[in-house]
Amino acid sequence: MACPPEVLLRFAIRGKAFLRSPHIRPKRTVHYRAQSTYRAAVCQELGKPLVVTRRPSEELKSGQVRIKVHAAGINFGDLLMVQGLYQEKPPLPFVAGSELAGEVLDVSDDVSTFKKGDRVAGITFTLGGFAEEAICNDFELWHVPKSLDLVTAASIPCSYGTAWLGLTRRAKLKEGETLLVTAAAGAVGLAAVDLASHVLGAKVIGAAGGPEKCQLVEKKGAFASIDYKSESIRTKAKELTGGEGVNVIFESVGGDTFKECLRCIAWEGRIMVIGFAGGDVPKIPANILLVKNISAVGLYWGMHAMQDIAAYKKSVEDVFALYEQGKITPHIGNVWTLDEVNEAFQSIQARKSTGKVVVKMQ
Repeated sequence: MACPPEVLLRFAIRGKAFLRSPHIRPKRTVHYRAQSTYRAAVCQELGKPLVVTRRPSEELKSGQVRIKVHAAGINFGDLLMVQGLYQEKPPLPFVAGSELAGEVLDVSDDVSTFKKGDRVAGITFTLGGFAEEAICNDFELWHVPKSLDLVTAASIPCSYGTAWLGLTRRAKLKEGETLLVTAAAGAVGLAAVDLASHVLGAKVIGAAGGPEKCQLVEKKGAFASIDYKSESIRTKAKELTGGEGVNVIFESVGGDTFKECLRCIAWEGRIMVIGFAGGDVPKIPANILLVKNISAVGLYWGMHAMQDIAAYKKSVEDVFALYEQGKITPHIGNVWTLDEVNEAFQSIQARKSTGKVVVKMQ
């Protein structure tokens, strides 16, 4: 079972290879030690509901920051992980979740980039996000602008970081070009629609399943939508572009959807592979790339944390700046409490959600 695009980031950046990197290896244990407990959603048995229970606060190590978590974003990979279906299988029991936002409680004595009281968002490489308290390495965090509430902040890094870096660095989307986004009503899909239409000046077509999701995609900035439950992506995209095809495709479904997309690209267009939410990894016929002079590129946003951490960090910093400028509007489909975390998971599994689903702790 494959992960959707917004959660493909975590496989390479949580493993032993990443932790062996010299700039993040813990050097020593420092003096901070909290004398309290906190509530957390714990996976005690794979395939079973998470159990909200109290856990003792842990001692900070070198380079670490303790956070009072206000909210955490749910990604489809979180669901796979608690079922034992994800590529990575942490030892039981574990606190699920990695994308969070909150307030700094304390820091180790060698951390200078953050201080107590700072508002932060982050992606933890060691899980622990669905909890009232979490410990992160300082390089995993971003400062949250004053204008941005913490619930929205928890919804941004994965989806908007992926979309922004993909559109600007990998696909090199230009003003006036036509962009087709598949799975456009999901978190990363809506982020791509928002950024492409409101920041980059592209003409966006969103493909989604069902009229309600298509209406949402158009509301968020697409000039047109394709309901792939009842319409052909290839035929409709050609029709919407006067037979020319689209310049760039932001593709995260795979399977037959990818094949249809490949046949509606304009001359010298680009198709960017974000993931395989449909579960089927397609084969790319090289003759189509040749004849139409098109390019196929991949985007694994989280790998930049290992290969180019400056680009990884900047992708989220840029998006936060765009939010402050009023250029983007992240879409949160639902907000649940920590005690409702299992219901939140069920809503995503049933594909009832749109945009980002967030769990609020405080």
